[in-house]
Amino acid sequence: MNLKQITYHFILIVTVLACKEREMIQEKKQNRPNQYITVLGIAQDAGYPHIDCSKACCKAYYEREETKKLVTSLGFIDRLNNEKYLFEATPDITSQLQLLNNYLPKNNIIDGVFLTHAHIGHYTGLMYFGREAKGAKEIPVYAMPKMTTFLNENAPWNQLIQLNNIKVNELQNDSTYHINKQFIIQPILVPHRDEFSETVGYKIFGANKTALFIPDINKWELWNKNIVDEVAKVDYAFLDATFFKDGEIPRPMNEVPHPFIEETVRLFKETTIETKNKVIFIHFNHSNPAIKRQDKLKKNIEKQGFRFAKEGDIYDM
Repeated sequence: MNLKQITYHFILIVTVLACKEREMIQEKKQNRPNQYITVLGIAQDAGYPHIDCSKACCKAYYEREETKKLVTSLGFIDRLNNEKYLFEATPDITSQLQLLNNYLPKNNIIDGVFLTHAHIGHYTGLMYFGREAKGAKEIPVYAMPKMTTFLNENAPWNQLIQLNNIKVNELQNDSTYHINKQFIIQPILVPHRDEFSETVGYKIFGANKTALFIPDINKWELWNKNIVDEVAKVDYAFLDATFFKDGEIPRPMNEVPHPFIEETVRLFKETTIETKNKVIFIHFNHSNPAIKRQDKLKKNIEKQGFRFAKEGDIYDM
């Protein structure tokens, strides 16, 4: 066989393999559920790597041992109604909307955005709907009363409203909202550092399953609900896991109160493996070893039945 024939066969093999890969990707897309939640980000508000961090946690990224982690966000894909929704408007919204578009390509950029509160990683992505970027038209944004007031009374957010880039829909605590026939949401107030707005988590109801999303809360015992009972009522619970344990950062941790992963694990110690398996930790600070792909502490928690969110994960709803 001469060089020309070898080259021809090589090109043929590469072409066949490429076609098979495209077929596999297309088949995977077609086999996705009619409704599902997808994880679009797992990091705390400032993302990973963290700004001005030269410690081992972020050094791992710069030395290519770890990948970039987008700020915490969930997407809700509804193929039944050809709609897609976003939970949180993060600074990484450009990449996250593109990921959603890969799941469900549509003419409109998004069918709705659900905000939890006014900390930087949870709403500042709205800026990209403005005239300097997308110049969007009446993107539905769902927010609680104080959050709605915050957006209406402060620039540059009120410009988005004045120019009809976004349309804010005010929510009420514990009320249920039928976004469509198979998609219902319920905001639930949670205690947090509410400097600018209240903070909520969401119950998310799909056609067949339910999820709880609480990316930010102070301590579980400060809530007027029992987190173990609340998890028992749903199929999935995406819970605040900002820090793994006390002493993780070089500042008083009561200044940034969150339930440590160790604390949450202790609360669920006496529950069944089925209940533990509902808990999906999310919203990791850059200092949290759980943000890494592989970690001994993380593996030990997984062995007990708990799960850790990963970008690209899909949960049938």
